[in-house]
Amino acid sequence: MDPEFWHARWQENRIGFHLQETNSRLVRFWPPPPAAPGDRVLVPLCGKSLDMLWLLDQGYRVIGVEISRIATEALFAENSLVPAIDQAGEFIRYRCDALDILCGDFFALARDTAGDIDAVYDRASLIALPPAMRAAYAKHLASLLEPGTPCLLITLDYDQRQMSGPPFAVTDAEITRLYADTFEIGQLCSEDVLDDNGRFREAGITRLHECTFRLQRK
Repeated sequence: MDPEFWHARWQENRIGFHLQETNSRLVRFWPPPPAAPGDRVLVPLCGKSLDMLWLLDQGYRVIGVEISRIATEALFAENSLVPAIDQAGEFIRYRCDALDILCGDFFALARDTAGDIDAVYDRASLIALPPAMRAAYAKHLASLLEPGTPCLLITLDYDQRQMSGPPFAVTDAEITRLYADTFEIGQLCSEDVLDDNGRFREAGITRLHECTFRLQRK
């Protein structure tokens, strides 16, 4: 899956993955210890997620990474935020108070461009990637983090034969394969959410679990 796929999704406004409210698992399980207000939270593949505004409201600083300029500019415009715009390495950086959005390819993000990262929130990054890209994503994420950095990871698990994705199904076993070498892993919950997701039922999905994990960089 190349960047043009996501550029096309935003250009055509095919963004069913975008939630119109804050994710309930974020509200329920944030912060993953030892994260605390004032910390800087990385949100990879962030789109225009309202979860970032919720984190800001809780007193966190946020750095999002998003490949689509349409999504990035919509985040600021739709929330009446006026960013300063400059260049940061290979990225166009949008800054407004405690919010930074780096517009560009997450896989090109260097540690000196990212700056300090105290915690990570991933609701829609891993499940946006096809299987062939996930190991590289997990490895690159780990390379940006200091030991002890906590992450809150939210995934979906369903029968991939019933829908091609994205969002893709990610099993608990795959989480172990992807992260066990570089992170401590703890599952916080796994809940059946099919009744709350009509578009998945319409696609023929018969089982849909949303799974929440706490990871900590070794």
